[in-house]
Amino acid sequence: QMQLVESGGGLVQPGVSLRLSCAVSGGAFSNYAMGWFRQSPGKERECVASISRIGTSTWRAGSVKDRFTISRDSIKQTVYLQMNSLKPEDTAVYYCAAAPVSGASNDLKDYAYWGQGTQVTVSS
Repeated sequence: QMQLVESGGGLVQPGVSLRLSCAVSGGAFSNYAMGWFRQSPGKERECVASISRIGTSTWRAGSVKDRFTISRDSIKQTVYLQMNSLKPEDTAVYYCAAAPVSGASNDLKDYAYWGQGTQVTVSS
């Protein structure tokens, strides 16, 4: 059973940066595309970024395209989300997820395994 554990969230002021990490265990990391999703109260869970199984392609939501970057480290079996120029509207619980597909999927239905989430709050 694959396990995903997120870390790196917190309370920050607008304009600063955070890097989220997702440590993966219990599965063949290289067989899964990975994604970061977020959900805020009253809203549906949305994909903010995803990366293909071998890391050669990525997808980012339009609202974060110029500010967030996803990457993966096959040796550490970890996925990262670098978030720059954070805005109050980025406040949400951020989830890491794994999909048994090759490409960088932004479809929630593709994702089979999920972490517990980490809270990111952007406020002055």
